[in-house]
Formats: sequence, structure tokens, C-alpha cells
Amino acid sequence: MSCNVGSIDRIIRILAGLALIVWALMGGPVWAWVGVVPLATGVFKLCPAYSLLGLNTCGIKK
Repeated sequence: MSCNVGSIDRIIRILAGLALIVWALMGGPVWAWVGVVPLATGVFKLCPAYSLLGLNTCGIKK
């Protein structure tokens, strides 16, 4: 699989994911654990939804 998540997109996903996970750990709602998804897509530079929609913020054309 190829990269489809660019630098700025990646930073936003990682920060948002971490914020949601910290919120969940501090007693926030159970749904805050959804932060694992943006964190994982940011770390692995791959978003399955982007693949399905044909989007690419990585800047690399393949």
C-alpha cells in the first residue's frame, strides 16, 4: 500500500487522535477512544477512506 496522507494532514490526525485518547483516559466519554483511528492513520500514513474515495494528500502520484 502506498502513502495517501500528507505531512500537515498527518500532524493534524496524530494530534487529534492523541487529544481524544487523553480525554478518554481522563474520564471522557467512551466514544473518545475513536481517537485510535486518526492516530493510526497518521502514524502509518495510510487512510482506507482516502483510498476508497481516491483522495491523496501525500503529494506523491502513483
